[in-house]
Amino acid sequence: MIPQRARATLAASCFLHFLHDGCSDLLYVLFPVWAREFSLSFAQVGLLRTGYSGALALFQVPAGYLAERWGEPRILAAGTFLTAVGFFCVGTARGFVPLLVFLVIGGLGSGTQHPLSSSLVSRVYEAGRRRVALGTYNFSGDLGKATWPACAAFVTALAGWRWAAQGIGLVVLATAVGIFFLLASLVGYPAGPQATSTADRAGNGWGIRNTRGFSLLSTIHAIDNGSRTVFLTFLPFLLLGKGARMDLMGLALGVTFAGGAAGKFVCGHLAERWGIIRTVLVTETATGLGILLLLALPVTPALFLLPVLGVALNGTSSVLYGTVAELVAPERRSRGYGLFYTIGIGTGALAPPLFGLLSDAAGVPVTLAVLAAVILTTLPLARLLRPAVEGKPARVS
Repeated sequence: MIPQRARATLAASCFLHFLHDGCSDLLYVLFPVWAREFSLSFAQVGLLRTGYSGALALFQVPAGYLAERWGEPRILAAGTFLTAVGFFCVGTARGFVPLLVFLVIGGLGSGTQHPLSSSLVSRVYEAGRRRVALGTYNFSGDLGKATWPACAAFVTALAGWRWAAQGIGLVVLATAVGIFFLLASLVGYPAGPQATSTADRAGNGWGIRNTRGFSLLSTIHAIDNGSRTVFLTFLPFLLLGKGARMDLMGLALGVTFAGGAAGKFVCGHLAERWGIIRTVLVTETATGLGILLLLALPVTPALFLLPVLGVALNGTSSVLYGTVAELVAPERRSRGYGLFYTIGIGTGALAPPLFGLLSDAAGVPVTLAVLAAVILTTLPLARLLRPAVEGKPARVS
């Protein structure tokens, strides 16, 4: 593929990531609004997060299989259309159950984006600079996380949350109309049976070249993603408990996501200089300790800490995503990324209601303290991962 087409494919994939990640994370702004309007418990708020993230996780692997048969552009366009329908209908919901159903629909559609876009970018940059391209792709998702929650908070304050939900639905719908034609003109369709047999010989039907390494990488991703989802779900409630105003929630989440976007670049460069494992050890330690510090601070200092915490909170994922392609055969990357994202996002779907029950029983501060301890369990796992990604013996201390 000529470089211009590769760059255009990357740009299209980045915009999809910008949009879908924005859809997912603007929900954090709406959770407190829904909790107040529909008298929801913390466990119910967690279930709403689970509905969206769970559907998103469950459709990762099927999306990879469908893409092998029908091509990434068709499945990406169909998924984006489904997300548009889900968000538009969210704006009509009158209670907990309709909200949950419509969020599941939206999550199913967004389930196509991560594995297929990641696979597309990996494929068109196979010859070189793949990690840089994937880093750019991941950064675009963080831009969406920083942009759309702030927009949702602004529209919600101005016209109500229903206008915010339906507005994003219309934007996503417009994207779905054009994305198929754009991507179909830039990339080819999947390889045939010969490529399939080659991938199957790469160790298994998933194309995983190093099963132990992939398992450890996915476990770290699961803890990292699940912890991030829980933290962002209950961060607004923590700040409200400290006395923050409702209109500050968009700002708080926005600066956190902005820090996360910077973290993708910072940690990507650190990984090249320090290595994958050392970078993960630093980011996960900083995340766990940063959450504990946040609990002790009043509102104003906490707001200043959030962008710094965001750097560490998102830094690990930028390192992990680029490593998947090194452990999976090229012909099976749609499946490999689908499995990787299913494990991570699936954990992110299951964790919020469990921590929500803990919040109902013990309060949000206790819940986030427990979360910080969970995050630190990634440290020994990262050291065990070292031989698979850096060729060095693992040392557990």
